[in-house]
Order: sequence, then C-alpha cells, then structure tokens
Amino acid sequence: MVRDPDGPAAAPLRIGLFGGTFDPPHNGHVAVAADVASALALDRVLWIAAGEPPHKPTLPLTPAPIRLDMVRAATEHDVRFVVSAVEILREGPSFTVDTLREIRSTHVGAELFLIIGADQFSQFASWRDPEVILQMATVVVMDRAGVDASAAAPNVGGVDSARFVQVRRVDLSSTELRARVAAGVDVSADVPLGVARLITSEGLYQR
Repeated sequence: MVRDPDGPAAAPLRIGLFGGTFDPPHNGHVAVAADVASALALDRVLWIAAGEPPHKPTLPLTPAPIRLDMVRAATEHDVRFVVSAVEILREGPSFTVDTLREIRSTHVGAELFLIIGADQFSQFASWRDPEVILQMATVVVMDRAGVDASAAAPNVGGVDSARFVQVRRVDLSSTELRARVAAGVDVSADVPLGVARLITSEGLYQR
C-alpha cells in the first residue's frame, strides 16, 4: 500500500529523556520510568547514563562501559526503553541543554519530555540555560506519592509549563544500595536480575 502524500501526517514521536548516573540502576528507576511512559503515552524512553555529572563533580563513578551494561540489563524487558550513550561519548561535563540539542538533531520533529525528580526540579534554576531547556522539551516532574513536587518550583521563566506525573513511591537509592553491597548485604531483590549479576561478576561496590 502506498501512503497518500496528501493524507494525515504521522504523529511525531513522543520521547522521554531519563538521565542519571545509574550506579547502579534499581527497581525504583524501572518503576517510575514505566509510570511516566504510561501516563504520557511515550513511544520510547531514552535512559541516558551521565558521563561527568556537573552537580556531582567529586562523585567516584563505576566505569562508563559497566554502567551502560547495567542500564541495558535494567531496561531489557520494556520495549519502550532505549539506552543512550550520548553523554558518555561526549567529553566534558554532562549538561542537559547540550544533551537536548544532540537528541533534537538525531530525532528531528520528535516531541521531547525531560523526566526529572522533585529534588532536581528544585535546583533547576542553577542548571545551565534552564530557559533554553524549557524551549526544547517539556519538563516532567515525577510526583511521588506523599510528596508535593509542585512546592519545589524554581524561579525560572516558563517553568509553569512543567508537568507533574504521579509515580509509585519506591524508597530506594543507588547510594544506599552501594553502601549495602559494601557491607555484604544482598541487594538482589532491589535491582533487576541482570544488574545483580553484573554487580557480582564485576565485584562492584566492594570496600
């Protein structure tokens, strides 16, 4: 069948950008990314592992190839999830505004949704070129049950266009999981199976 060139145009792709150090990615990451994808009918969610997070300059990170392998393992069971190495391949600090420009150049015409947490939203005014970010993407704030994310609204022009999406509250953090592994505690119930296997095989987070 040949598509009628005068017929209705296909709807633009709806792409979520979900960034983090993912050291390690855990079940909470998977749950909230799925919640946002479903709530906003996203076609795909790009999981973007940070190269050099500018807000955490002294944080020692697991080598990028291993973090990417962990993200691939965490996302393999949801067809909407795609792993992106855009920030790891780019030299220098991983500024979101630069990432958005790069994603826009490779996904021309797509509608972009920048997925962030309430803590990140409260610091949004300190990000590089926040007004430019708001021009390129819709900011989506994950509104965890029992937490009023809107109360953290920063003083940035155009930030009133941010969308708040209810997500499950999963009280996990990568920092906590690293500490538990270092203490010899089994964290396999808190991370996807493939991630647990990589933590063991690579000897990650041991003292």
